[in-house]
Amino acid sequence: MTPLTAAQAAYIVAALLFILSLAGLSKHETSRSGVVFGIAGMAIALAATIGLASQSVTAIGIGLLVAAMAIGAVIGIWRARVVEMTGMPELIAILHSFVGLAAVLVGWNGYLDTAHSASLTGSLLHIHHAEIFIGVFIGAVTFTGSIVAYLKLSARISSSPLMLPGRHVLNVGALVAFVVLTVAFVSRPHLGLLIAVTAVALALGWHLVASIGGGDMPVVVSMLNSYSGWAAAASGFLLNNNLLIVTGALVGSSGAYLSYIMCQAMNRSFISVIAGGFGIEAAAPDAGDYGEHHEITADETAALLRNASSVIITPGYGMAVAQAQYPVAELTRKLRDLGVRVRFGIHPVAGRLPGHMNVLLAEAHVPYDIVLEMDEINDDFASTSVVLVIGANDTVNPAAADPGSPIAGMPVLHVWEAEHVVVFKRSMAAGYAGVQNPLFFHDNTSMLFGDAKARVDDILRALATTNPEYTSPRAPQRTPVTVGGTI
Repeated sequence: MTPLTAAQAAYIVAALLFILSLAGLSKHETSRSGVVFGIAGMAIALAATIGLASQSVTAIGIGLLVAAMAIGAVIGIWRARVVEMTGMPELIAILHSFVGLAAVLVGWNGYLDTAHSASLTGSLLHIHHAEIFIGVFIGAVTFTGSIVAYLKLSARISSSPLMLPGRHVLNVGALVAFVVLTVAFVSRPHLGLLIAVTAVALALGWHLVASIGGGDMPVVVSMLNSYSGWAAAASGFLLNNNLLIVTGALVGSSGAYLSYIMCQAMNRSFISVIAGGFGIEAAAPDAGDYGEHHEITADETAALLRNASSVIITPGYGMAVAQAQYPVAELTRKLRDLGVRVRFGIHPVAGRLPGHMNVLLAEAHVPYDIVLEMDEINDDFASTSVVLVIGANDTVNPAAADPGSPIAGMPVLHVWEAEHVVVFKRSMAAGYAGVQNPLFFHDNTSMLFGDAKARVDDILRALATTNPEYTSPRAPQRTPVTVGGTI
């Protein structure tokens, strides 16, 4: 067996492990094995690549390659160890930017490596030039788009969409320019054309993501994941690496499908989101007068929970910020010991990353079988005694029923149908999408202000005592609530 055939065999094994990894990550119960498959596949791929490179690269070159891998591994391990779950979305966004930058560098190297292109003639040379141009374009869009997503998710810039005059014309113009430049480059390669498409793609990537509002950022993260996959596949064609092509296609297609699913969950057009918020206007300030909100104490909440027959907990990004998943898990165990039926309702875009809440709850050892998706639990709120909304806002907002709302049509958890709703929140401020939540003013809703972790701890202490039964000072009103003229 030659080194080339051995490397190709190793690539096939690695590709199969990557497929098994995706399959394992699709379910809670198999997610750990999915991660192990992915790690094993990448280790095999790296070993095979180094082994193949050793046949044609000098010892100094191999040393530089190993040194680069070691530096990257140290940085990766360090960031993985120190990052909080709340910082995971922006970390993933910035990692996507590295993939895009790598694709740009590979494309430029493919153009500058005249020795390689000199061996190609005719249509093969034209295909090579097209691969360079397309790879650079996708990589540059991914690079700047991911940087903007990182800046928005980390609150370094405003999450509001950038609404430039004629922004859609600018996007379409950039795509037309890309097509024209590609045709010109394929027919007659020139450094100036490569510089031009790089600049156009960098500007387009920045503008595409900057034009998308904060409420759609979970979709953007998934979309950029898809872009990074296609950028990797383009690099695979340039480097003649089958594994990179297969891996990039897996990431690109799975990321695109996940983006589509999330757009469905948010009632957003997939095309509109990837086109930079086409048809999505900025959230207008909500000046509606919804009346007075009602507050509740931790002791009163504990009494409500003790007397409840069923409880549904709907977590959001605020739970992640407060790191309240561990006391929430303890509260779940305590209530189940008291004979209360406890379940979790997870919105598809809860948090700022697909599966964000699921990972937090799994980290706190909440049983998988009581963590349900929105479609599985939405019909059960009407027969639920108490709903605890912990750090969620937009995903439980009944304003989605208002055609004039910026989140109009977005499927939400119908928490207001429960007998009692307790909302854990630091203040009455609007959510990430900038839309006020009428739920906070419903007659059957009570606000429990403060840090979510501290308030859950207070409830746990109250449950450990023999508090008297708590009777709500307001009889729950089950009549429909008018929001913006719409029921």
